[in-house]
Amino acid sequence: MATANRGSKTGSGRWGMALLVLVAAGGAAYWYYGEGITGQAQAATGFGAKTACSCRYVAGRDLSSCKDDFVPGMAAVFLSDDVDDKAVTAYVPLIASDTARYREGFGCMLDPWEG
Repeated sequence: MATANRGSKTGSGRWGMALLVLVAAGGAAYWYYGEGITGQAQAATGFGAKTACSCRYVAGRDLSSCKDDFVPGMAAVFLSDDVDDKAVTAYVPLIASDTARYREGFGCMLDPWEG
């Protein structure tokens, strides 16, 4: 008489359970910390866009050197440059982004927020 082996799981079953636990933990962390993380990301992208735009279009430096002007803790902020529009966008992937544009006589100004 054969008996069923109920105690073992297949490899794919374990990966599925691990993925489910990770998704649940990530969701719980976002629920608890999400508002604070989003607020900090918005502040960092606004500061980063304005600082990098001024660095690039007022001081005339290369965009690659502009991150040297960031404060510690801004490693998650990335920059992109639109030379034709004289604009720099700072973004934290999937969370926040801000764009600052150079305007003659005014310097660099952040685009208005929507919402």
